[in-house]
Amino acid sequence: MAIFDRFRKSNNFQTKESPIVMYNNTTYSTSTKESYSDFATEGYKNNAIVYRCVNEISQGASSVPFKVYDGNEELESHPVLDILYRPNPTQAGVEYFQEIYSNLLISGNSYEMMIKNSQNQPTELYSLRPDRIKIKSSKRLTPAGYEYVIDGKIIEFFSVDPISGQSDIKHHKLYNPLDDYYGLSPISSASADIDQHNLSARHNVALLQNGARPSGAIVFRPKDESGQSVQLSEGQRAQLISDLELRFSGKNNAGRAMLLEGDFDWKEMGLSPKDMDFLQLKNTSARDIALCFGVPAQLVGIPDSQTYANMAEARLALYEETIIPIMKRMESDLTEWLGNIYQEDIKIIYDVDSIPAIAERRRKIYDNITVAVREGIITRNEARQRLGLEPVDGGDDILVPATLFPLGADTDTNLTPSDAGKMVYDIEEKAVNTIPTDEMAEEAQKGLDWRKEFNRGGTAVGVARANQLINKERLSQDTVKRMNSYFARHEVDKQAEGFNYGEDGYPSAGRIAWALWGGDAGQAWAKRKIKEFDDE
Repeated sequence: MAIFDRFRKSNNFQTKESPIVMYNNTTYSTSTKESYSDFATEGYKNNAIVYRCVNEISQGASSVPFKVYDGNEELESHPVLDILYRPNPTQAGVEYFQEIYSNLLISGNSYEMMIKNSQNQPTELYSLRPDRIKIKSSKRLTPAGYEYVIDGKIIEFFSVDPISGQSDIKHHKLYNPLDDYYGLSPISSASADIDQHNLSARHNVALLQNGARPSGAIVFRPKDESGQSVQLSEGQRAQLISDLELRFSGKNNAGRAMLLEGDFDWKEMGLSPKDMDFLQLKNTSARDIALCFGVPAQLVGIPDSQTYANMAEARLALYEETIIPIMKRMESDLTEWLGNIYQEDIKIIYDVDSIPAIAERRRKIYDNITVAVREGIITRNEARQRLGLEPVDGGDDILVPATLFPLGADTDTNLTPSDAGKMVYDIEEKAVNTIPTDEMAEEAQKGLDWRKEFNRGGTAVGVARANQLINKERLSQDTVKRMNSYFARHEVDKQAEGFNYGEDGYPSAGRIAWALWGGDAGQAWAKRKIKEFDDE
């Protein structure tokens, strides 16, 4: 006996003039997401493609080490390096900057907070959640400040200098053409594709829970004794739905046969995953999401993505087209925010050459330049310039193999080894001697002793310069120029109280810093060497 017999044999039918037909077309709004909660939940948390794209970029960028320069000179130690590699007691540099980049990619905005010591120098950096920062606008493009808000309450307010734009908060943001203060998240642009990817995955799960069967409808066309069309009563309709759900819905009832008799018929209304081509649908939306983030589709596991010949080329493209540009944005922000705190010309730069994906390309470039020098196409200094190295003395001459002679040339006119050695000796004799003098070394040692005794004066750069003078290192032409520039800028310090012996506060911080750079002897020596360079 079929389950529908009770309805077919029942006499409690309601006679109607004509059957009522209802069609429910369910739609879903894919409106652009704007809140950080939507970005983090529907995007990063619930979508595997967004999660992979954000992690590919943030982990790749945060693993690249920093370099700090004072002008053109790389510093081996500096307070900026210390704070970048250990921003706060709970996070190391890689973990901290992965959070910074992840917030930037998820919300389009990322915020850093600086904690300073009594000398107004940063000691700790913290990353703040973007949804807890509210920018207080002003009449200018520079905001009035940043409000740190939790549960609707302003916990702290960070003001912004209206002229310099300096603040204890650093706002990193992606370009937004419709907002002066807040950045635009890539998730916002890819929201429709993210919804499509998420909904297709949820539909497949729901279909599996229903025994992998598409939806359908029971069609009932009974007639009374006079031949008029009738419909089920409310009670009969409820009983029918209950029996269907009990006997045929759910994964435990998958495959159970349905027996229909009389005026009952089954009409399939849904499409199977094969008919809807779900695999192609998900791959297309995933490819569009990866495109929005600038990640090659091969790196997020999308098949048949042959834009690049292999994974190595795809990863190289990820660094060159996406990660390195966003790193350049970050290093310029950090230089402007942290570098201006110190008196030196501090620059914070990523060590791009240390990236493994870039190493192979750098090796090919190096090989090509080496061949060009060996074949006499370019000079050694031209090659060093292309490799980002400083020029060397005697490196401006074209060199060719000794076995190459012009046609018809007399080989007896070639230089003998002794003649070549004499030419090299003459070049070295003309070079400017940049070894510090004894007076400069004594003054530098005095500066270090003062700094240790009085705990003031000079910077890490000044300490490094003093050690060079004490060790009598041969200084480069750029270093001599920086010394001359330093003495010219700080000549005014001699007018301050405590600079000269016998004055109150002697030695002043300016006097100690002056000694670290070699004092008056160093100033005269630098001027003299600059003139020798010009004469040469």
